[in-house]
Amino acid sequence: MQILQCVPNFSEGRDPAFLEELSRVLSRFPVKVLDLSMDANHNRADCTFLGAPDAVEECAMAVASRAVELIDMQRHTGSHPRMGAVDVVPFVPIRGLTMADAVEVSRRLGTAFGERHGIPVFFYEEACTSEARRNLADVRRGEYEGMAAKLQDPAWAVDAGPQKFSERSGVTAVGARMPLIAFNVNLGTDDLGVAKAIANAVRHVGGGLRYVKAMGLSLDEKGIVQVSMNLVNYKKTPIHRALELIRAEAARYGVSVKECELVGMVPIEALEEVVSYYLQVPGFNAQQVIEYHLLPDE
Repeated sequence: MQILQCVPNFSEGRDPAFLEELSRVLSRFPVKVLDLSMDANHNRADCTFLGAPDAVEECAMAVASRAVELIDMQRHTGSHPRMGAVDVVPFVPIRGLTMADAVEVSRRLGTAFGERHGIPVFFYEEACTSEARRNLADVRRGEYEGMAAKLQDPAWAVDAGPQKFSERSGVTAVGARMPLIAFNVNLGTDDLGVAKAIANAVRHVGGGLRYVKAMGLSLDEKGIVQVSMNLVNYKKTPIHRALELIRAEAARYGVSVKECELVGMVPIEALEEVVSYYLQVPGFNAQQVIEYHLLPDE
């Protein structure tokens, strides 16, 4: 059995009707929808679905195309970095597929999407065409407001679609990667400077953990701040290690961890280390979970 996962992110997180429309589109395809959610502060929505590669690719095109019709980036504001209406479209090989297979799908989808909608497309992570484009943060640097100028730079010739900036839809990144864990830690303070300092300490580019990307954000409606993270390799940087580093850094400022958020889905294997660490059960593994054995065989 071949199973491919897709986790597109969209720059709309405040209109419930948008999720309803995405749900309607997703229901037309033989894929399993694992998550469909939005965040008002980030002004961002994401969905996670999986299935046979052909169905997932077709569904990704349909849902991304509908998002392009509904979102106008000229009116978008939000705390999460973004550069386009359809901001990122990553493909993840889950079962019976290699990363090379996922790369092939991502490049085919990205090319077709860029041509159909006249939107500049960059390939990132394992689908990147140069190391300068592997890191999504580098591709997105400048965000929507800076993309018109970025596209004038010969170093940023697009991988697909036109070289011309789309004011309504922005720019889209399409790629292939291993499962990513979006994990946020909310702090018991409203001091954004503290969140940014902690994010800098925990993320790789600030001298922190190798496979962590992090930023500090304000959650205005809650009156607190957040360290928002992407754990890009949970096998080498497990969830608990990132959390404990944040807890230690927060203590320097007299700040406590208020709560954590898991955005979207997480591989069951990523929770092995969490259980083992916090329950002090050495050698715990997912096969000790009853429901694990209800999953289809490879």
